[in-house]
Amino acid sequence: MEYNEEEYLMLSGIQHFAFCRRQWALIHIEQQWQENVRTVEGNILHESAHKDDFNEKRGKVIISRGMPVYSRILGINGVCDVVEFHENKNGVSIHGREGTYLPIPVEYKHGKPKEDDMDALQLCAQAMCIEEMMLCHIDVGYLYYGETRHRQKIEFNEELRNKVVRLFQEMHELYHKQYTPKVKPSKACKACSLTDLCVPKLYKTLTVKEYIDGIIKEE
Repeated sequence: MEYNEEEYLMLSGIQHFAFCRRQWALIHIEQQWQENVRTVEGNILHESAHKDDFNEKRGKVIISRGMPVYSRILGINGVCDVVEFHENKNGVSIHGREGTYLPIPVEYKHGKPKEDDMDALQLCAQAMCIEEMMLCHIDVGYLYYGETRHRQKIEFNEELRNKVVRLFQEMHELYHKQYTPKVKPSKACKACSLTDLCVPKLYKTLTVKEYIDGIIKEE
């Protein structure tokens, strides 16, 4: 199965979805957004990665910034912060360049490495798009964290790839239904920029029916 272009979802949405399905739906279905310190810092870091918006060559490596990618199979499109093309005899040809190169995506994040796989899922989705577009195979990519100023190597194993496919399938189903899931309150809610819009604490309160039934019983 392949998706039509009008059905494409934002590639970066997989990070929101893995963090909280309701957050993803509020942003991508209901078109709601609210900035906080973390989102502002993240935007600044991404603008820095994209600021040149051109290709440059450093030795045997071609660096492409702000590279658009898509996948008909996953039904997504987006932009890679940086894709490095390393000269390699087992790589692929690049128009206007001599030799062959292996593409390696690099995603910039403002914080520090996380214990979960949200960032890795986004990076893996980028790699899967590039593979489909360039008919190649990508083994690894890197996450660069602004707080530590170091790269974290991510291997694109079958488990990670299968999770990417599964999550995007679920995202397409929810988007098609235009359904916003209920919130599942957790400690992560405190760090979410949409807390004031989502109001997770209301999840623990009574419904209108329960409230009214309680008053009637008291009377």
